[in-house]
Amino acid sequence: MGLRSLLGTFFLIEWMAMELKEKERKLEELLKSMAPVVVAFSGGVDSSYLAYKAHEVLGDQALAVMAMSPSVPSRQNRMADRTVKQIGMAFRKIHSYELEIEEYKANPANRCYYCKDELFNRLQMIAEEYESATILDGLNADDLGDFRPGRKAGEEHRVRSPLMEAGLTKAEIRELSRNAHLPTADQPASACLASRFPYGVTITEEKLRIVDEGEEFLRKSGFSVFRVRHHDPLVRLEFGMEDLKKALDPEVAKQLARHFKKLGYKYVTLDLEGYRTGSANEVLDPAQTESFDV
Repeated sequence: MGLRSLLGTFFLIEWMAMELKEKERKLEELLKSMAPVVVAFSGGVDSSYLAYKAHEVLGDQALAVMAMSPSVPSRQNRMADRTVKQIGMAFRKIHSYELEIEEYKANPANRCYYCKDELFNRLQMIAEEYESATILDGLNADDLGDFRPGRKAGEEHRVRSPLMEAGLTKAEIRELSRNAHLPTADQPASACLASRFPYGVTITEEKLRIVDEGEEFLRKSGFSVFRVRHHDPLVRLEFGMEDLKKALDPEVAKQLARHFKKLGYKYVTLDLEGYRTGSANEVLDPAQTESFDV
């Protein structure tokens, strides 16, 4: 690489660092303007960084709240406890009852709307107790291009998304999280367990428990990037490409089949396309997503 190329790379890196610093400064200004705040906290990458910054900027004017239900993965619950302990901010756990909502259990393509509406209703009550606080969620700039019915519920409840408003992308949030030494910085993308079901398959507490147990087994078996996709009576296992190589080993494949059949599945399959977020949305056509007005 010539001197000119080296200088170009150096200035590009410097420019990117300055741009990220400016976005972080904008986030801090947004948080100051929203105080006091209640952060919808899940233990994932985005909400963890948002909680960290809210506490750093606002101190005791920031409260993190996590809603517990059968749709929350066990690992996410553990990570949430670890993260808030490290941050040192005020933290509450509450219960949400989306499984009592018939529309949610039926699992339509806009299922997330009903889940978020339930969550924000609960957070609204806390916010009113907490000096009429602003409710914040962890949506980021990359989420603008994704199908997210929950955004409509956020708009209805006047929830703010300061990471998105500051223009921060997922990669940038990971970088800032590393700088802050947050345990979530490099963890795989997380989502509620209901996202493991194809639209139209009824969601029950028992099915959520089985999926959670399956993912806990994969984690303890040394896999790092994966999803357990529930298709009655079949399970479709998605793995990151490195983990997929391991899963394709005949002996490992036998172990996977044996364990998942013990969980109640009749057929155990590996998805050869590997892990990708939002694979359930691959069956939707644009007309379906547009009909939900999100």
